[in-house]
Amino acid sequence: MPRYALKLEYDGAPFAGWQRQADCATVQGAVEAALARLEPDVPTIAAAGRTDAGVHATGQVAHCDMARDWTPFRLSEAVNFHLKPLPVAVVACARVDDDWHARFSAEERRYLYRVVNRRAPLTLEAGQAWHVRGKLRADPMREAARHLIGRHDFTTFRATICQAKSPVKTLDAIEITELPLDHGVEFQFRLRARSFLHSQVRSLVGSLERVGAGGWSPADMKAALEAADRAACGPVAPPFGLYLTGVGYASDPFAEPAG
Repeated sequence: MPRYALKLEYDGAPFAGWQRQADCATVQGAVEAALARLEPDVPTIAAAGRTDAGVHATGQVAHCDMARDWTPFRLSEAVNFHLKPLPVAVVACARVDDDWHARFSAEERRYLYRVVNRRAPLTLEAGQAWHVRGKLRADPMREAARHLIGRHDFTTFRATICQAKSPVKTLDAIEITELPLDHGVEFQFRLRARSFLHSQVRSLVGSLERVGAGGWSPADMKAALEAADRAACGPVAPPFGLYLTGVGYASDPFAEPAG
């Protein structure tokens, strides 16, 4: 059965997350239903990351096994046709080796968290970013973020329902940038690691927001990390500001061929 990699973009608002559930709309369920319109016996698909309810993606990656030998372009066009009108789209498709796996072949995940810092409520960006009214300062957040880089026990920033075998993870990067807006500023938090714990990104951003607002000092972030206690975590940021933006592989299956 030919195997295909799918790069997916979706708005997480109408879904109860990625993973298929019997009584809820999910992204996996939507994609599998679209594939089933093409071939009746498509096996379950697998994704690089199981995003939570309300979380968006611009670079989720999944793989599927098909009975027919589709060209990647025709497969992506057909899946997108059957996904309408749901806010899910295949933005790239590639044929991959039979042993290639969207999750287990991945070497890196990249996430973006968006915070819009202004007094007025969000209108066009509602549901796409976390609206924070009180003024935030970038430099203290960047100082606090430096304590999180590297290999640590992230129990404090791990959901109690997390099923990972160990809370120890290596966080490769946190970049915090400021983008000026007409009536405020957008803070973008970009995080990169081989893998993340359940709710780790939202927990980290929620605590960093406390630092930016002046409720915590950068040293408080270090103390919270070292506590290895979920009770030491700050407020968890809401899901709708979070985006899975990319997944890294030893060889990019979506790279254009040379020439």
